[in-house]
Amino acid sequence: MIDFTSFNLRDACSVNTNEDGDRFVGVKVEEDKAHVYFPLGYRLPDDDRLLRRDIRMLFGVLSAFGYKEDKILKGSKFVQAHPVDFPIQAYLDVIDYFMENNGHYYVESEKKYKSDTKGKISWARTIKNQRAFIKNGVPTYVKFDVEYQSPLENQLITKIHKFCVYHAYKRLGWLYTNQQIIDPGITYSDGMSRSFLQELRKKKNNTQKDRDKKLFSSMIAMIEFIDNRKLDKNYYFGTDNFEYIWEKLIDKVFGIPNKDVFFPTGVWVERDGANSGTETHALMPDTIMLYNGKVYILDAKYYKYGDTHKPGDLPDSSSINKQITYGEYININKGINENSIFNAFLMPYDKETEKFAKHDKFSNVAEATGKWRVNNKYYEKIQGILVDVRYIMQNYAGEHDEDKALLSAAIEEYLLSH
Repeated sequence: MIDFTSFNLRDACSVNTNEDGDRFVGVKVEEDKAHVYFPLGYRLPDDDRLLRRDIRMLFGVLSAFGYKEDKILKGSKFVQAHPVDFPIQAYLDVIDYFMENNGHYYVESEKKYKSDTKGKISWARTIKNQRAFIKNGVPTYVKFDVEYQSPLENQLITKIHKFCVYHAYKRLGWLYTNQQIIDPGITYSDGMSRSFLQELRKKKNNTQKDRDKKLFSSMIAMIEFIDNRKLDKNYYFGTDNFEYIWEKLIDKVFGIPNKDVFFPTGVWVERDGANSGTETHALMPDTIMLYNGKVYILDAKYYKYGDTHKPGDLPDSSSINKQITYGEYININKGINENSIFNAFLMPYDKETEKFAKHDKFSNVAEATGKWRVNNKYYEKIQGILVDVRYIMQNYAGEHDEDKALLSAAIEEYLLSH
């Protein structure tokens, strides 16, 4: 178990280089050590409070956009994979509830009544139990039967919450505090898991409070997870293939849902066979952005150029020629004016880096063309745009009209000025 008192969060965080052996993005915990790996180009904040927030945000991005096979838990030395998706959000929700409740466990309350001068009055019980005196012809009471809540400290649901909080803190508590959580001394067993799940499902079905329903759902996810595997000390949550998440992030912020209408296809005609023509799979650009009456063909490239500033780390000729094909197809087959079609590669970087003259969220730093083209059309001149990784990860949700305006301006910046 991690020693919280000596744990240094900043030392446990790093930004990967996307080199061989340094591609993992996420969190790894082994025995008494934990390490968080951020994606290429990420700027770690200086403040530990912001760093904790960014780690939570990273987990959220991985949960939202990662494939299940990326997020499976691995055992000792992260070699043997277990086919169980680690419910990291459930663990975080259990800890959040505990902290928001000032370090108190979930406790049910039993409605009771007492004789008092203030509180929520039960008139039926007051009339039955209290003596009234008549004042100006009206019954008047000195005291009333009022409601109060008596905590049921020994209920099973409280025991379950103690168990879940302890195991959530064992895995992820280092994200929150330097204090250890007391072991409730609950020995886990198969029979216990069945009673835990039965109680949690009953409570979830009977509660009307969204906050409690969320807690019960999270504890169910934790118990089901624990029930399917050993309570080992080694695990990871993350991916070695962040390039797919980068593509999804870009598409989420800038893309349209029905981009397949812009996909060019091909046809095979067999010389021997019944088929007159079999359509091949379409070429698929990562993202199509429509803004201000124009079409922007975006290819999200999780390349190192924004970190190295080396030309060899820019997209190669095959990627360049594919983008030109997209633009030409849209121009000829979709009837869109060539002056309204633009191409861009979107690559990650840290906008605070000193390696580039520009420090914008979206910075135009290069242009690619095909040597075999005349290159007098906008879509033949593919713009190299660097995108601030931390900004896009923090702001992928919601509306993005302002981001689209900024990106379109960056793409057109040098094209329209000549």
